[in-house]
Amino acid sequence: MYSTKIVGAGHYVPENVVTNHDLEEMMDTSDAWIQERTGIVERRWVPRGSNDTPSVMGTKAARMAIEKAGLTPDDIDFIVFATLSPDYYFPGPGVQVQHQLGVKTIPALDVRNQCSGFVYGLSVADQFIKTGMYKNVLLIGSELHSLGLDKTPRGRGVSVIFGDGAGAVVLQRCEEEGKGVLTTHLHSQGEFAKELALLGPNTTHWVDEIIAEADPNDTSYYPYMNGNFVFKHAVTRFQEVIHEALQTTNMQASDIDLLIPHQANLRISQYIQQKMGLSNDQVFNNIQKYGNTTAASIPIALSEAMEGGKVNEGDLLCLAAFGSGFTWGSALIRM
Repeated sequence: MYSTKIVGAGHYVPENVVTNHDLEEMMDTSDAWIQERTGIVERRWVPRGSNDTPSVMGTKAARMAIEKAGLTPDDIDFIVFATLSPDYYFPGPGVQVQHQLGVKTIPALDVRNQCSGFVYGLSVADQFIKTGMYKNVLLIGSELHSLGLDKTPRGRGVSVIFGDGAGAVVLQRCEEEGKGVLTTHLHSQGEFAKELALLGPNTTHWVDEIIAEADPNDTSYYPYMNGNFVFKHAVTRFQEVIHEALQTTNMQASDIDLLIPHQANLRISQYIQQKMGLSNDQVFNNIQKYGNTTAASIPIALSEAMEGGKVNEGDLLCLAAFGSGFTWGSALIRM
């Protein structure tokens, strides 16, 4: 059976930087309040009227990843696109990337697992490669949150957290023993689905119904998060799923060269780092610059880490995510 290796990574973020001080002018918040609770200093938001949709940003990140891999778009056999913020309700953005790359009619799969989307997508792509069905898989995580956030004082608990951007990797068939994706682990707990969710519009509450009601107090079309509840579950599930991966491969936390957690909250990452006894050099965080970019956060961080020389041949890389669903997952990768 084949294994799956990462041969290229890329990322794209909008040029528009929104600082905590900028948000002070929109809502009842402060730089100190945001940094204390999340660690975020700034984030990137797509300006209204920009051409940067989730599929366009994903394509930009994909082109960079494909170039880094030394390939051309025509070498890609399969596209996996993870997002919670597609360009359209349907069709999904995977087919838009296929068109924007100008490649033949290769298959495109959309993954809707929010913050865990990239890890879920990695696990799916890994199975296709291991069985020999595809050789080069393009995996993308891309999000555009900013145009759907409540930027009034009412929404400050959620809106200050999220940013826009995209990351991508090219996954390739590998025959080197002990290299590539060693293991992936996925979980879900749907009983807590409404603790972090956007409930409308949906198939029973469509946009025309919301507009017809014109209720200024209807917040169902804005993201909702039970912050403390999510935090407590996140720190538990992050540790569990990382240890699950380590136990499966008979490794210890000290064997990890670099942990790239989903960039949900710097305080979560710091808590996990402390509990696992990892040094600062063993954990990569960039939420300070970009906020929470959901499915894009891990591939953006991975691309930056690789670009910055923090990932080397033979390193053991651990990816872990937790988010809406609840869903969570991990992956161990030998680079």
